Amino acid sequence: MTDDEILEVFHRYSALLEGHFILSSGLHSNRYIQCALVLQHPRAAEQLGSELAARLRHLGASVVAAPALGGILVAHEVARALGVRAIFTERQEGAMTLRRGFNLAAGEPTLVVEDVLTTGLSTRETIQCVEQAGGKVLGAGALIDRSGGTVDLGLPRAALLTLQIQNYDPAECPLCKSGSPAVKPGSRTKK
Repeated sequence: MTDDEILEVFHRYSALLEGHFILSSGLHSNRYIQCALVLQHPRAAEQLGSELAARLRHLGASVVAAPALGGILVAHEVARALGVRAIFTERQEGAMTLRRGFNLAAGEPTLVVEDVLTTGLSTRETIQCVEQAGGKVLGAGALIDRSGGTVDLGLPRAALLTLQIQNYDPAECPLCKSGSPAVKPGSRTKK
């Protein structure tokens, strides 16, 4: 898929929002990518997951892991396309953990995927969790990298679409200073 084709999918489902948003990282932005609006459609989720899997297949993973909540469907669709299993991490008492009986064999080759990459915090926490559980993380992926490609995870990575979207520290946010009310559509706030 080309960048334009991927953007068209997100436009079709009104998943590129404009306004004043508090991101999961705690940063503020005038744009928000609501992947759930796309992923609620199984054919679109399958198409995007297959495309991301194609970009990561060469790494040879036997499991795909993702942070809950936003990455679960991405992991499932990437894993389906690769013919491997999908697992997810969850926050428990503030720390990313594997629960629900999920486990990894020692050295099990793993990919970590996410819906949207902004600062890389959830992806890094998931990588650390996988490694602590014995897995070997080979690479990472995201549907959208809104950092403009600046996040360095120290691993091979792929994103279907890389966008340069301005983020603001809340103390310096021009949207806050203008009196614009902020909404929090994400699943996590900054620690």
